[in-house]
Amino acid sequence: MNEINANEELSVLVLPDMVLLHETNMNLKIGKKHGSEVHNRVKDDDYYGIAVASKEGTPARYYAESDIYKIGTLIRVENAKEMRDFCHLKVEILERVQITELIPDGINYRAKYELIPDEIDIDPEDQAEMMKHVRYLVSEISENFKDSQSFVDQMNQLDDLRKIIANIYPYMRLTHEEKQTLLETRSLKEKSLKFLEILIEQKESIKFQMEMAAKFNEEMNKKNRENMLKEQLRVIQDELTDSEGGHGKKDYRELIEEANMPSEVKEIALEEVHKLERQGPHSSEENVIRNYLDLLTSLPWGESQVKDIDIEAARKILNQEHYGLDKVKDRIIQHLTVMKLKQNKQGSILLLVGPPGTGKTSLGKSIAEALEREYVRISLGGVKDESEIRGHRRTYVGALPGRIIKGMKRAGTRNPVFIMDEVDKLMASYSGDPASALLEVLDPEQNNTFSDHYLEVPYDLSDVFFIATANSLKGIPGPLRDRMEIIEIGSYTSHEKFHIARNHLIDEVLEDNGLDETQLQFDDGAVKTIIEKYTREAGVRGLKRQLATVARVATEKIVLGKVDLPYLVKEDMLYDLLGHELIQVHLAGQKNPPGVVTGLAWTPVGGDILFIEGAFMPGTGKLLLTGQLGDVMKESAKISQSLIRSRLAFNLKQVEFDKQDLHIHVPSGAIPKDGPSAGVALLTTIASLVTGLKVDPKLAMTGEISLRGAVLPVGGIKEKILAAHRAGIKKVILPEENLKDLDDVPDDVKKEMEFLPVKTVEDVIKETIGIELPKPLLMEMSTDTLTGGAGT
Repeated sequence: MNEINANEELSVLVLPDMVLLHETNMNLKIGKKHGSEVHNRVKDDDYYGIAVASKEGTPARYYAESDIYKIGTLIRVENAKEMRDFCHLKVEILERVQITELIPDGINYRAKYELIPDEIDIDPEDQAEMMKHVRYLVSEISENFKDSQSFVDQMNQLDDLRKIIANIYPYMRLTHEEKQTLLETRSLKEKSLKFLEILIEQKESIKFQMEMAAKFNEEMNKKNRENMLKEQLRVIQDELTDSEGGHGKKDYRELIEEANMPSEVKEIALEEVHKLERQGPHSSEENVIRNYLDLLTSLPWGESQVKDIDIEAARKILNQEHYGLDKVKDRIIQHLTVMKLKQNKQGSILLLVGPPGTGKTSLGKSIAEALEREYVRISLGGVKDESEIRGHRRTYVGALPGRIIKGMKRAGTRNPVFIMDEVDKLMASYSGDPASALLEVLDPEQNNTFSDHYLEVPYDLSDVFFIATANSLKGIPGPLRDRMEIIEIGSYTSHEKFHIARNHLIDEVLEDNGLDETQLQFDDGAVKTIIEKYTREAGVRGLKRQLATVARVATEKIVLGKVDLPYLVKEDMLYDLLGHELIQVHLAGQKNPPGVVTGLAWTPVGGDILFIEGAFMPGTGKLLLTGQLGDVMKESAKISQSLIRSRLAFNLKQVEFDKQDLHIHVPSGAIPKDGPSAGVALLTTIASLVTGLKVDPKLAMTGEISLRGAVLPVGGIKEKILAAHRAGIKKVILPEENLKDLDDVPDDVKKEMEFLPVKTVEDVIKETIGIELPKPLLMEMSTDTLTGGAGT
């Protein structure tokens, strides 16, 4: 946009409590995150935007259409400079505009507008006379302030009445409505008269305040001067006490009254104050009492402000900051909906369980943002001392409160969102069991009277929204797990990782390395190759590290001017940027000999295909197992051998099981393998070997078997199916009871594959090697038969 065109849409920039007046330039100092967002949003419109103010009392960040004024100013952001904690925006304020159509854009807005310039209804002679009066008033007011002559000289050099008003206006003490009224006044005559009236009022107000100050100083009597000197002497004495290692005195009785403590806590606090006042000048107990009173008076005791939960805004935040995880986000929204109906009364504690890097902690942060509550996080990984949770008793030297109470003090409110990371990595020791100490914290029926050893008074945690995170349920004791509502987060699919990289990770990596999209870009093929061949994980941390590595290498090339901008990273460039591929993707074979079967395995970082190989050799009927198989897989192999001998022995009389050894090997012997899902594959391997019939290399299988020939359901179906699809598998055998788990598999994957449900080993043998066996009749013995036949 090289010229102003009122027909185009521009981004609407809402500036809380800030009204910009046209005909001037300004330097705005706003929060770093908001400043970066403003700069990014106006970038595509040649840095033009529409600045409007929000109405008083509107909560920041998310605005409804009724929360913002429809008259604002057309601005152009000339420069943006990020500092450590804020952002400096140099803004040219061009003209007043009226929004004609407001168009939602995510959580923000874009708008169509029309220019509404000032009505010049005052002739040049009257303008000159008005400027003369304004300059005179500014000169008179500036006499009350030091170093103001440069500003007066600047105003004297301006020859446009509108520019003078716009430059003086930011320094005037006006209400929000008065500022907006001044902006909306189109008549230059009316605006200048109103402005002159405000200047006169402020001049009289400043003059009155100066006279009051002088009067007060003149009438200050001797008693007041003595009180002031005594107060100064007290401050000096406190500072001397501090320099000697002591503490300045505090009015604890006043602090206790302001803290809104419950009556029983207030009574104990006043007892401690009384005890403190009786201490001698060098009492060793004084510091202990002061530290205790400091904690009591700094904890949030009173009722916290309860904000209504906007479910749609919460869903919008979760969708914007997290790709995928639809079931998890739906479950969180359901929980927030229940909280809204119960008027924010907390009734349960969430436990987010999933592999590392899948967004558990960031989900908690998004929930805090959606609820507009304070966010507190503690990490429990490696904690093995119960006092870390409950605190130490005050009788001990160096006693401190526990992490829960410290977190509440840091939050400053009774209803924060409290994240407890790595709750599965708590450790028991001789110092107690911290997991047991958490039982009271995470029990909605008990935590309204939580007892910290240091605090020694009950503290109400019932308004706190607790969210625990864990990588596995195995490390969490049963009683503690029973107190939390479990939400499982699975590993991301390659499709989800790709969108997370595009929507979030690449922008973060560019910002971390001082780059932007005009300097470095990633081709889609390159991102997909990094996901498949350079990372092997359930989450996206490794993906972000690899993207950062590419960015660092690219940064060197960009700074040295070795490449043209933008530098586009393509798939064939990854070897030079990242080196050899780190992950070897197993693909289905083109032709498998008899005794070779493709199985499916689940790993903490996703699914994988598994080749199982079998061979017969002369021997004595032994079963040899290699490939670092665990106890469960060894038992599955023995059951498979027994089932083959019982089902196929009469069909294969030429196979002498007693005179041949059976060797089963699972490649990648350096990797331990175990789990209840390889029974079907092991059975098929032996069946293929003894019959000499080949198994389709594009067929993979999963499932466990029992000795009576039933196929049992297994877990990790989604991850296994995705691994099979990635490896080029076209058919998958799975237990009939696992058909319901296909709902979690993406539709595009299911369309390209065929699923064969099985209930018995006879079904497995029929689908794999094409032999149809009669199903044996299972005799059901009655209790009388079992007990009555003991003597026969």
